[in-house]
Amino acid sequence: MLPRWSISASFLLALLCSFSQGQTTIHGAGSTFVYPIMAKWAEEYHKTHPEIQISYLPNGSGAGIAMTLSGMLDFGGTDAPVSDAQLAKAAVKVIHFPVILGADVPAYNLPEVQTQIRFTGPVLADIFLGKIKNWDDPAIASSNPGVRFPNKSIVVVHRQDGSGTTYIWADYLSKVSSEWKSKVGKGTSLKWPVGREANGNEGVSEAIRNTQGALGYIELSYAEKKKIAFGSVQNADGVFISASVSGIEEAASSLKEIPADFRISISNPEGKNAYPISSFSWVLVPNRPKDAATKKILMDFLTWAISDGQRFAQDLYYSPLPLDLTTKINSVMIAKR
Repeated sequence: MLPRWSISASFLLALLCSFSQGQTTIHGAGSTFVYPIMAKWAEEYHKTHPEIQISYLPNGSGAGIAMTLSGMLDFGGTDAPVSDAQLAKAAVKVIHFPVILGADVPAYNLPEVQTQIRFTGPVLADIFLGKIKNWDDPAIASSNPGVRFPNKSIVVVHRQDGSGTTYIWADYLSKVSSEWKSKVGKGTSLKWPVGREANGNEGVSEAIRNTQGALGYIELSYAEKKKIAFGSVQNADGVFISASVSGIEEAASSLKEIPADFRISISNPEGKNAYPISSFSWVLVPNRPKDAATKKILMDFLTWAISDGQRFAQDLYYSPLPLDLTTKINSVMIAKR
C-alpha cells in the first residue's frame, strides 16, 4: 500500500522563508509519536541557540520516511525503521539514530468500567481483526474477573496516515498472534480488517474521546496528557503491565546486542515488569546533508537531544535512552561530523 501523506501550506511557507528571518531553520517532519518531546527539544534548543530554529511537522512516520528519502527534508522522524527495500530505492541514503523510547497503549472510552481493563495480546489482535466485536465478550471478561462489561459494540479506531505508531502496534500483534501476522502483518500502512480512520496520534485520541465504546492505540504521552483511559497489557512473562517510563526502560534492557544500523524491535520482550508494546523512535539523517552548515547544526542538535535533552523524557512519559546505546550513537555521530 502506498503511504498517504501531504505537506501543509504552512510547512512549505516555512521552507521557503526560513533564510529570510535572520536565522537558520532545520526542517524535519514525520512521526507524531515523537512529536511531544521533539517540540520540547526544539523549544529548549532554541533558547540556547536563538539563531537556529528546529521546524518539525508531525505528519506521520510514513510521510517522514518518504520525504527524507526523496531529499525534501534535513531529517525525518519515524517509529518504523526504514526497510531494506525502501533504502534500495531511495534517492537519498539515510542513517537511523534512536533518540527516545516510548510506548503504544490500548486506549478506550468505556465510562461503564472504572477500573483499568486488562488485555492479552491475542485478545487485542482478535479485536482489531474484527473477531471480537462486543465489550462483554467472554475473551475480554476472562482477563478481568469481577468486572461488569456492558453489552456494547467495540468501535475500533486506527490510523489513516502512514504511521510509526501503527508499525509498533502491528509489530507487537504479529509477535503474539499468528493470524494477525499472516492476514495483516506489520507496516506503517495496513489493510485494516475493521475500524474507523483518524489522522495522527492527535486524531485517534480525539476520535476515542468522542466515541463511547471506542478502542484504539495511541502513544502513552497523548493518553496521559489528554487523560484518556488505557488498559494494561499482558507481557511475555504473563504479567499485566500498565505502560510507564519504568516499564519501557525494562523493555529496552532486554536488548542483548545493538545492531550497527540501530534498526531493532523491542516489542514483547522478556522481563517481569517490561511493558510489551514499547519501541525506539528514530531520526533519519541523510548520509550527505545538503551543506556543511546544515550537517553541523543537525549533528549538534541531535547530540544535545540524546544527552542533555533526555532530561525532558520522563515528564512527557517517554523513557531516556540507555547509557550504552547513547555512547554508541555518539561515536557514530562523531564519525559523521
